[in-house]
Amino acid sequence: MTLTLTFDDHLHDLLKILAAEGIRSAADGLSSMVGARITVNEPRLRLVPLATIASLVGGPETEAVGIYLQATGGVVGQFMLVMPYEKALELVDLLMEQPTGTTTQLGTLERSALAEVGNLSASFFLNALARRTKLDARPTPPAVMVDMVGAILDIVAAVAGGVGEHVLLMEGQFLRDEREVEVTFWVIPDPSALAAFAE
Repeated sequence: MTLTLTFDDHLHDLLKILAAEGIRSAADGLSSMVGARITVNEPRLRLVPLATIASLVGGPETEAVGIYLQATGGVVGQFMLVMPYEKALELVDLLMEQPTGTTTQLGTLERSALAEVGNLSASFFLNALARRTKLDARPTPPAVMVDMVGAILDIVAAVAGGVGEHVLLMEGQFLRDEREVEVTFWVIPDPSALAAFAE
């Protein structure tokens, strides 16, 4: 799929509102999950060439964690939360109210917590998009991948049967008390969904 829409100021502003609404709702969901207040700062939104993604996350050989979902139904696309491996460990510690450095590897429990972060983030983002477009949107179950960034990109391309030339990049921080963990969301949208959203 190729992104053919013009990513003008109007579409950028609409998507920024959508991203902020979705990620804030995800933070509320995480707060309920862990029983403590988690917030998120105002996300930064950019349209970037897919070829630059690996370098933005530290390079293709950087060990990373990707939480990947696809959107099905009336809204089609792909959604991934990706972060360097060490940041994923920090996020687990933040969610579980543990001192930074407590989590040293990702076992079943830790992967489950990260999967739920991806699931909540994608679900609330898609819900916000569905309300705007009046189209049905359902996320697939999340897949947690631990590999080099380049390999994760290759897996996503293989699973999805190819991806577009650009992705929407949303950057933000999950905050709990005085602690924060930066996360990056990639959204690879279907142009028809963006067209419906921009109407």
